[in-house]
Amino acid sequence: MSQIRNFCIIAHIDHGKSTLADRFIQKAGLVDERNFRNQILDSMDIERERGITIKSQAVTLPYRNSRGEDFELNLIDTPGHVDFSYEVSRALASCEGALLLVDATQGVEAQTLANLYAAMEHDLTVIPVINKIDLASADVERTREQIEIDLGLDSSSALLCSAKEGTGVTDVMDAITERIPAPSGSQEGSLQALIFDAHYDNFRGTIVTCRIFTGRVKAGDIIQLMSNGATYRVEEVGVFRLKREARASLSAGEVGYIIAGIKTVRDTRIGDTVTLANTPAASPLPGFREVKPVVFSSIYPVSSDDYRSLADAMEKYQLNDAALTFQKDSSAALGLGFRCGFLGLLHLEIFQERLEREFDQSIIMTVPTVMYRIVLNNGETVNVDNPLYYPDPVNIKESLEPYIRTRILIPERYMGAVMELCLSRRGVNSRFSYPSPGRIEIQFEMPLSEVIYDFYDRLKSITQGYGSFDYDMLDYRASELVKLDILVNGERVDALSQIVHKDRARERALHVCEKLKDEIPRHLFKIPIQGALGGNIIARSTISPFRKDVTAKCYGGDITRKRKLLEKQKKGKKKMKIIGSVSIPQSAFVAIFKADEKEK
Repeated sequence: MSQIRNFCIIAHIDHGKSTLADRFIQKAGLVDERNFRNQILDSMDIERERGITIKSQAVTLPYRNSRGEDFELNLIDTPGHVDFSYEVSRALASCEGALLLVDATQGVEAQTLANLYAAMEHDLTVIPVINKIDLASADVERTREQIEIDLGLDSSSALLCSAKEGTGVTDVMDAITERIPAPSGSQEGSLQALIFDAHYDNFRGTIVTCRIFTGRVKAGDIIQLMSNGATYRVEEVGVFRLKREARASLSAGEVGYIIAGIKTVRDTRIGDTVTLANTPAASPLPGFREVKPVVFSSIYPVSSDDYRSLADAMEKYQLNDAALTFQKDSSAALGLGFRCGFLGLLHLEIFQERLEREFDQSIIMTVPTVMYRIVLNNGETVNVDNPLYYPDPVNIKESLEPYIRTRILIPERYMGAVMELCLSRRGVNSRFSYPSPGRIEIQFEMPLSEVIYDFYDRLKSITQGYGSFDYDMLDYRASELVKLDILVNGERVDALSQIVHKDRARERALHVCEKLKDEIPRHLFKIPIQGALGGNIIARSTISPFRKDVTAKCYGGDITRKRKLLEKQKKGKKKMKIIGSVSIPQSAFVAIFKADEKEK
C-alpha cells in the first residue's frame, strides 16, 4: 500500500486535464506511438467531437520515480464543465490527493474555485500545477499571484508544465509520489469497497468500478451489495490499463473493477458499498451527497411501441450517469414516457445525443423547465416541474421560482456587456470584487429559469471565451408566473407548453413561434402557430401551404372556368385543414431552447 497513490485531475473546462492525462499514460508506457491518439481516456465519440470530458475515467499507471522507486498511480480524469460537477465529487471521494490545473493564459476561473472547495471538503492534498507555459500569451507570475490570492494556496509550491509539449510532466509525476499520502486501511479487515462508477456490457453484465477501502476481494468470492442485500459470485477482478487487465485480487487502497454477473441493472447504485456475504462489514461507507437536478424535461419514444426498449435503455444509461434522475410520465399527445431531471442544459443535450447514438433510441424531448412552488388559496404548497400540472390561475395565491447566486469571473474590459446580459435576465443584488488587477468577479442573484436556456453560450460569446461561470442554489422567491401554451393548427401541444415570467411571456412566445415556423415542414394546407395565455393569443406565425396550379390546364375560355377550379381547390384545402394532422419533427423541440442567432 505504501507504493500506491490515488489522485485525480481537477480544473476549469479546457485547462488541459485530458492532455496531461495523455502525457502520464505515455510516460507510464501503456500505449505505443502507433496506437496513441489525443484524449485517449475520452472513449466516447461525442467527447472527442466536442473536445470536452463528460465521464470521469480511471486508469492505473506503473511509474518509477527519479529515486528509482516503483509506484502504482491510480488516476481519475474528471470533467471541467459545471454540468458534470457530480462526476467530480464522486472522483474526489475515491482519492487522497488532487492535481489542481490552472491555465497560464487564463488564470484562475470560476470552476477552478468550485473544484478546489470540493477537494477541501474531502480533505485532499492539493498540488497546484500551472499548465500551458509554452504559449506566447502565458503569464506565469500573474497566475502564481492568483493562486496565492484567489485560492489561498502556496504559489511557491506550484509546478510548471506544458502538457502539450511534455515539459515538466516528470516533475509533476514525482510530486504525486512525494506529496500525496499513501492510502490507509487494513487489508485483513472486512471488505468495504465504494462503487463510484459502473457501465453495462452486453456479454458480462454490469461492470462495477470501485475503490477498495478495507479488505480484499478475488474471483470466486460471494459479494453483497449493502443497500439491498443482493449477493453475487465474483467472476473477475482487475484494474484499468486503458483496457481491463485481470488480477488475482484487489486489496485495500486499490482502484479497479469487479465483474460478478450482475444482470439486474437496478440493483447497482452509485455510492453503494460492496462487502463479502460471509463476513460482512459492520456498516456501509458514507456515499455521495444526493444529486439535486435543476432542469427538467420529458422524453417520449417516437413510436409508442418502443416504450419498453426506451425503459431498458434509461436504466442502463443511469448506471453510467448517476446524476440523471427519471420517473414515469405520460402525455395526451405523445403517450407514455419519462420525466427526467438534469444538472444543466449541456447535461440534457449530452443525454439526448448519447441515448440516440449508444442505445439507438429515437426520442421526442419537451421544453426544459425548472421546479416551481405554487401556493394555493387553501394554503397548500405544490411543486410543479411540468407545465401540464400547472394549477388553474384562479386557485393560485402565490407563485415562487428558484433563485441562484452566480459567480462570473471576467477580464475587466467586458464588465459593461456582462452587466447588461445579467440585468436583462432579471439579475439583482450585484456585487463586485477585484481578485487581481485587470480581472473582476461579479456576483448576481437571478432566477434559474433565466440561466438554463442560453445564458452560458451568450456569456462565452460576449466575453470572447474568457468569461467563466459557476452558481449555487439560493432559495425560492415570489414571482409573477404564467403558463404559455403553444397551439399548432388550433390544437394545444402539451409538450411545448412552458411556465414563464409574465414580462417575458410575449418574447418567449414570439421566439417559439418563429423557431417552429422554420422547423415544421410545409403541408398542403395553411398552418397557424400561436402562443396563448389562457384564452388570449399573444403571438402568431403562419406556415404557407404548398399550392398546386390547378388553372394550368385552362387555355382561354370563360373566366368562370378558372374560378370554379380555384373554389374547388379552396374547399379541398379547408377540408384537409380540418382532418389533416401536423407532424412536428424532433429538431423543432430542440431548436426552441437554443439561443436566437439575432440575439448573439
